[in-house]
Amino acid sequence: MAALTAAEAPASEEAAADLIGDCLAMRRTIAIRGGASRNGFGRPVNADRVISTAALSGIVLYEPAEMVIGARAGTPLAEIETALEAQNQILPFEPMDHRPLLGTSGKPTIGGVAAGNISGPRRISAGPARDSLLGVRFVNGRGQVIKNGGRVMKNVTGLDLVKLQAGAWGTLGLLTEVIFRVLPKPAASTSLILHGLDDALANRAMSRAMRSPFEVSGAAHLPAGVGTTGARTVLRLEGFPEMLDYRSGRLAAAFADYGEAERIDDAASTALWAEIRDVVPLAEPAERAVWRLSVPPKSGADTVAAIREQVQATALYDWAGGLVWLAVEERAGGDAGQSAIRAAVGRTSGHATLVRGSAELRQRIDVFPPPASGLKQIAAGIKQSFDPEGLFNPGLMYAQG
Repeated sequence: MAALTAAEAPASEEAAADLIGDCLAMRRTIAIRGGASRNGFGRPVNADRVISTAALSGIVLYEPAEMVIGARAGTPLAEIETALEAQNQILPFEPMDHRPLLGTSGKPTIGGVAAGNISGPRRISAGPARDSLLGVRFVNGRGQVIKNGGRVMKNVTGLDLVKLQAGAWGTLGLLTEVIFRVLPKPAASTSLILHGLDDALANRAMSRAMRSPFEVSGAAHLPAGVGTTGARTVLRLEGFPEMLDYRSGRLAAAFADYGEAERIDDAASTALWAEIRDVVPLAEPAERAVWRLSVPPKSGADTVAAIREQVQATALYDWAGGLVWLAVEERAGGDAGQSAIRAAVGRTSGHATLVRGSAELRQRIDVFPPPASGLKQIAAGIKQSFDPEGLFNPGLMYAQG
């Protein structure tokens, strides 16, 4: 694919609409690029032109008292987080940084976060990025600028374009601007670490912690050999320091039958959760394929056990067992465990997405969960409405034809 040129990085929404209109007139397909931090995700895209959102940058709205922020799609996520930090606020869904896992060096953008519905460990308590996305502006496949949503959360009737764009990975249009709800930053963070639990026992412990009255905002399990020699089950609490002492003490007492809990605070807790969020322990060896499994939390350990009956795999559990990251060997001509993985998650009504793999593997197997026939028809109808000529990111999510 040709390198980007200045003409392919429109500096305004109007210029982006004109460029897409030209592509429509000439029937030229388009690969959309943001900050290049997630290059290599999805099926390889073979497009005629590349449009970058890099020049569509800058915060256009920030009202701390209203807890809402809006920015052009190409705005680096770091710029958003710096502005929020100055007001002791955060994006509540704790977006993941894929660079360690994918080995990329670009800059995550706020538009990429919205397009991918990128959510981290706090999702179990604050909801996904989709729930915090209030409004979008985008250019559709007809070259038209579309605005949907606003500055406040509200119920609407009809087609919710905001939610449709979250997780569409740029296949329904070029995002030009997004608005997110934000929340106050927790005053302090502490984590309790239970050592030496096997996957099944850790799964039960995380479920128990989430049912407790102590407002656990993160629950993850790193089995033995994932990051450190011994297994670690990590439970996070956030809030005012004086209350954290009480809550962590009570939570530790409630888990006394699991052994003595180690407590880590603030910087150490934050650093550990950043590693969990970004799946750093599975980044190496870089040659392994990495899957993202979404299953009912209580089924996490059993699902991995079923997969391991057929495939050797290394797991990391987040969302109290509901999110499983699985690293497997990618062998030439093989399916990187796809058959075993999809069969296992299918028994729980879950789904699996290949997040990292060679271009050859991503071209040959299903990267995203194959849609059921009814959903496939609905998705095709939505795609036809937004992008009738199939201009955007052709083949990124599913094979064409």
